Amino acid sequence: MVTRGFCLSLPVCLGLRGGVSVVVVTEASGDGSSRWRTFGERTIYDSPEVWLGQVDVGLPDGERIWRHVVRLQRAAAMVLIDEEDRVLLLWRHRFVQDRWGWELPGGLVDEDEDPREAAARELEEQTGYRAGHLDHLVSFQPVAESADGEHIVFVGRDGERTGDAISSEGINSSEWVPLEWVPVLIAAGKIWNSATLVGLLQMLAQNGYSAAGG
Repeated sequence: MVTRGFCLSLPVCLGLRGGVSVVVVTEASGDGSSRWRTFGERTIYDSPEVWLGQVDVGLPDGERIWRHVVRLQRAAAMVLIDEEDRVLLLWRHRFVQDRWGWELPGGLVDEDEDPREAAARELEEQTGYRAGHLDHLVSFQPVAESADGEHIVFVGRDGERTGDAISSEGINSSEWVPLEWVPVLIAAGKIWNSATLVGLLQMLAQNGYSAAGG
């Protein structure tokens, strides 16, 4: 059903049911009545990598509250694909969750560094590979309700081995993994990092794979 110019059924909007073709409205022009407004903030902790504080927020009903907010340094990651449709992944331990998993190469974007350059740098430092061609794949905010920490994922092709990895950071090994194995690894809980999940699922969609495999 479509009402007031907005499509309320995604399959219909995308023309996926009954041969219907409907233009998708990607931006709503609301009156702002549902918008939360900010009036100020106070710092609890501040460092180059993370800011923790409280923001004075005005709710649509007029109530004012203080909400905890985290601001994180931007991060970039790389989906490096080879000619056999395999992706280069790291088997990596994360101490916060005390958990191992397959991850994309990536890390924090330095101050005044372009995210594309950061993704290429992290790829080479963590795997010893350099991408010959890079394209933006997807950008996202993993915890939008309480944190501002943009992640930018790039896809790289024509990878070339330039040497050995020089950064360990909990990394046990790197492996070329067939892209078609990704849904199985996700289902098994072996891929759980947000940047890796979002980047690989976007890559699967662009390459015509089903998230359920095949």
